[in-house]
Amino acid sequence: MKHAINWFEIPSENFDRATAFYETLLGTPTKRELLGDIPNAILYTEQNERREAVGGSLVFNPALKPGNAGVVPYLNCDGKLDAVLGRVSAAGGTVVLPKVDTPFGSLAIIMDSEGNKIGLHSA
Repeated sequence: MKHAINWFEIPSENFDRATAFYETLLGTPTKRELLGDIPNAILYTEQNERREAVGGSLVFNPALKPGNAGVVPYLNCDGKLDAVLGRVSAAGGTVVLPKVDTPFGSLAIIMDSEGNKIGLHSA
């Protein structure tokens, strides 16, 4: 299946803090790898392993800076959006837009531990 997006990177200034944030938020471990000489923490799912889903990672790359004024990637929280939103504060983030129901499912927007604006979606 072709997707409009095939990979995304979420920049971090503190790689360990960002990795802990997303592992806590999503309730799943990341897979740390060096891609070239850039530390990445792959947001891992079984679908990624089988190349059936869009993949992405947290990166510690001096050329990329965290921020809240650019593109907003949406992470799949299918069936778990309420639980994920319940972990945002404890993980070190803030909820920017609480859960909203749309014709395409429910979504919310958070600010992560690094200052990135991140969307959450559940179909």
